[in-house]
Amino acid sequence: MRLVLAHLAQILVAALGGLVFYWLGVPAAWLSGSAIAATLWGLTGWSVPLPKALSDAAMLTSGAAMGAAVTPAAIAAMGRYPGSLILLVIGVVAISAASSAWLVRMSGWRKADAVLASVPGALSTVLAVAADRKAEVASIAIVQNFRLFVLIALLPSLVVVTGGGGNAGMLVGEGLPVESPGGMAFILLGGLLLGTVFARLKVAAPILLGATVVSSVSHGTEWVTGVIPPVIATGGLVLIGLFIAERFRNLQRSTLRRALVSALGSFTVGMVVAALFAGAAAWLAGVSFANGLVAFAPGGLEAMTVLALILGLDPLYVGIHHLVRFLGIGLVLPFLIGWLQRARPEAAE
Repeated sequence: MRLVLAHLAQILVAALGGLVFYWLGVPAAWLSGSAIAATLWGLTGWSVPLPKALSDAAMLTSGAAMGAAVTPAAIAAMGRYPGSLILLVIGVVAISAASSAWLVRMSGWRKADAVLASVPGALSTVLAVAADRKAEVASIAIVQNFRLFVLIALLPSLVVVTGGGGNAGMLVGEGLPVESPGGMAFILLGGLLLGTVFARLKVAAPILLGATVVSSVSHGTEWVTGVIPPVIATGGLVLIGLFIAERFRNLQRSTLRRALVSALGSFTVGMVVAALFAGAAAWLAGVSFANGLVAFAPGGLEAMTVLALILGLDPLYVGIHHLVRFLGIGLVLPFLIGWLQRARPEAAE
C-alpha cells in the first residue's frame, strides 16, 4: 500500500508541474513541466522507479497520438526527405566529433569516453557499450542526460521563438475529432502487439514505435480517423515526463557537479552544429526551421518525437529522422568504440 501511495504521489507531483507550466503558457507544458517537477521530486529521495506497465502505457498512447498526424498528404510529402536524411547522417558525425573534441581538449576526457558521451541520443545503447568497455559510465550518463533534460526544458521555447509550435499552449489533440472507441482499441491493441515484436527484435522504443506504425497506417489509409482523447494523451505526456526524470534519480550529486561544466560545453557545441545542419535540411526538405531543429536536436527518440507532436510540428518528419539516427548509432557505435580502443590504446587510458 505504501508503494502505491508513493507512485500516486510522484505522478501527482509530475501532473502539478505540467499544470503549472500549462497555466503559465510554457510550450510543451505537460512534458517539460512534469519532467522538471519529477526531477526535483527525485532530489528529495522520495521517488520510486516508474513501473514498466506505466511507461509502456505512456509510450502506447503517445505513439497512437503521433500516428494520427500521418495523413495521405503527409505521406505524399515523404519524397522530400531523402536529402534531409543524408544531411542527418553527416550531421550526427559532425555533432559527435565537435562535442567529443570539446570533452577531450577542454575537459581532459579519454577519447573513447568522449565519443560515447557525445553520441546524440540512443542512451541505452551508449550506456550498454560503455559498461561493456569499462568506460566512465557515470560521467557519460550525466552528459547524455543533461543534454536530454536541457532540450526538454528549453527547446520548446526556442521552437516557438523561431516561429514553430502552432499548438504549443493546447492539450494534445484539443479541438480535433476524437477516435471512435473501436478505432482506438484497434490502434492500442495492435500497437501493443507490434511493439512486443519490436521488443524481441531489440528495436528502439518498441512500444512507442509499434503504436506509431499501427496508428500511422490506420490514419494514412483513412481506415481510422480522429485522435486519442486529449485527457488520455496528456496523461501519457505526464508519464513520459516521469520516465525522463527517472534517468536522473540515481546520479550522485558530487558526480553531477564534477561533470556539469563538461556537459554544458559539450551540449552547447553539439547544439550549434545541429542547428546549422537543421537549417540546411529544413531548406532542402521544404519544412520549417522549427521542424528541422527538433529533427536534428541531439535528444532521445521518444522525447523528441513526442515533442514534435505537442508543438504542432510534423511528427512524421521528426520521427523518421530520430529513428534513422537511433538505428544507425546502434549498428555503428559498438564497432567504432572497439576500433578506437584497439587501434588507439591511448584513447582508453
